[in-house]
Amino acid sequence: QVQLVESGGGLVEPGGSLRLSCAASGIIFSRYVMGWHRQAPGKQREMVAVISSGGGIDYADSVKGRFTISRDNAKNTVNLQMNSLKPEDTAVYYCYARYTTTPYWGQGTQVTVSP
Repeated sequence: QVQLVESGGGLVEPGGSLRLSCAASGIIFSRYVMGWHRQAPGKQREMVAVISSGGGIDYADSVKGRFTISRDNAKNTVNLQMNSLKPEDTAVYYCYARYTTTPYWGQGTQVTVSP
């Protein structure tokens, strides 16, 4: 049974930082593309950052230079370091894992950026 469990969300002021973590189980983690999507109220889910099994990384333009994705294959975790947070980063952040065409999703963790 595949499980993706996110942690690290919360409330932060603009300009602050948060670190999200996703712990995966039930998969051969090193083979999977791992990533983070987010969904704000009334908006479609969008890709934030992705890291391939080989370490290739891609970011949404809106987070480049502020967010950093990393993976630890020994611990089966993928992390998202978020700096210089803005109110428009407020969303539910979802971890995902993909090996073939069908991804697995976590339950999501809320990130709120507000004064």
